[in-house]
Amino acid sequence: MTAPGQYEEVDLDDLDVEEALALAKEGGAQVPDGSGATGGSPAVPPPSPRGGSRDSREQGQHTAGTAGTAAGTAAGATGGTAAGTSRAGTAAGHGHHKATLWPEARALAGRAPRRPDAPVSVSLDAALGLVLAAPLAALTDLPSFDTSAMDGWAVAGPGPWAVRAEGILAGHAEPEPLTDGEAVRIATGARIPQDVTAVIRSEHGRTDEKERLHATREVVPGQDIRPRGQECRSGDPLLQRGTVVTPAVLGLAAAAGYDTVSALPRPRAEVLVLGDELLTEGLPHDGLIRDALGPMLPSWLRALGADVIAVRRLGDDAEALHRALKNSDADLVVTTGGTAAGPVDHVHPTLRRIGAELLVDGVKVRPGHPMLLARTKENQHLVGLPGNPLAAVSGLLTLAEPLLRTLAGRAAPETYTLPLKETVHGHPYDTRLIPVVLREDRAVPLHYNGPAMLRGIAVADALAVVPPGGARPGQELEILDLPWATAGIGVCFT
Repeated sequence: MTAPGQYEEVDLDDLDVEEALALAKEGGAQVPDGSGATGGSPAVPPPSPRGGSRDSREQGQHTAGTAGTAAGTAAGATGGTAAGTSRAGTAAGHGHHKATLWPEARALAGRAPRRPDAPVSVSLDAALGLVLAAPLAALTDLPSFDTSAMDGWAVAGPGPWAVRAEGILAGHAEPEPLTDGEAVRIATGARIPQDVTAVIRSEHGRTDEKERLHATREVVPGQDIRPRGQECRSGDPLLQRGTVVTPAVLGLAAAAGYDTVSALPRPRAEVLVLGDELLTEGLPHDGLIRDALGPMLPSWLRALGADVIAVRRLGDDAEALHRALKNSDADLVVTTGGTAAGPVDHVHPTLRRIGAELLVDGVKVRPGHPMLLARTKENQHLVGLPGNPLAAVSGLLTLAEPLLRTLAGRAAPETYTLPLKETVHGHPYDTRLIPVVLREDRAVPLHYNGPAMLRGIAVADALAVVPPGGARPGQELEILDLPWATAGIGVCFT
């Protein structure tokens, strides 16, 4: 298995510890050392029973602006250091590579080659969210005949006009022509008779006792008539290849005469949930915890444009993981947890065993830095997510979103920034992603943004990209929209 860089030894001064210390000090708290005095190095708790697995370096919960929480992060992160995960690999006898910068990791995932699937013909009711594989040209004139733009009267020549007894409704065959001085009641969308001068809206006309129509304002020839071909002529190009099918696109395609469209199929994704400690129902007990990623990831992947073909719970079984990867025909395999170097973290050894190409092995982002991206087969990739829920969300938006976007044939969205409402503490060296709500053109940071927390992201509109060192009020930050914040749950139009 190849990697983009060579492994190198690093100091035991783990960056997670530095991050936690920075958060605590910026929050105004004193950080105790191992002897009970303030300052110096934080105390090192004993290694976890799992030997640092399940990405223990993400276990600290650094809620923004909360010094006590930040100090807890220091302890949790230092525990990860002693356990031999991530940058602490040297302590456990392992080398460590240089993690990929966050922007570079996203760009690399977005450059993944598109699968060579042939376009498919899709009925309009199944095309929402797909990408057009061919340009869309009009199959008919729009409108296909002169129509009334309003309810009212179609009139010929100057008034007043004698009104015909029978009106014209939409959906009827071509009506009888009018002669000068005649009018006929007409409905919106109805076909205009020959020789009509204009349409008078219902509120702009009145009839007298002899059933003669009088206009209450000036009549302009052609008013409120939609002429044939006003929007397009048959054969005119309407939409380019690569256009995402939105509800409006469906309406245009139908109006232009289409029953089906040629589109690129959705990339297929498979989720492999790892970990013996996970419960699928009930309350946590006896060291077991509820699985949050199994219920969350399929819907999130669908919102990113994937067709989730399977969710498999494998526990901490290396052979089961090997079989699942060998037998999967998904375009994207997503694993949860197991990306560290503990005794039951089987993702890296299994990737080596199947000869995968490691493209990204760790990203300089918090939370979620143990994430990885590998090419497992010619037309298959694997995104390894950390086991902590918010860290996994970070991995989804860092690696899975740009990868799925490329596989689906969608163009990258335009990046945008918003000013920050209040101070956000940052990591000394890494990018930080924090949940925010968008209020009055500002990004408002949310609390409960530690790696294992979901309370913040559950009410968020987006994630804000915080540069190393943090951000001050008013500073413009890049914003990553959550897929359902702009497109509705289940479909992504980005």
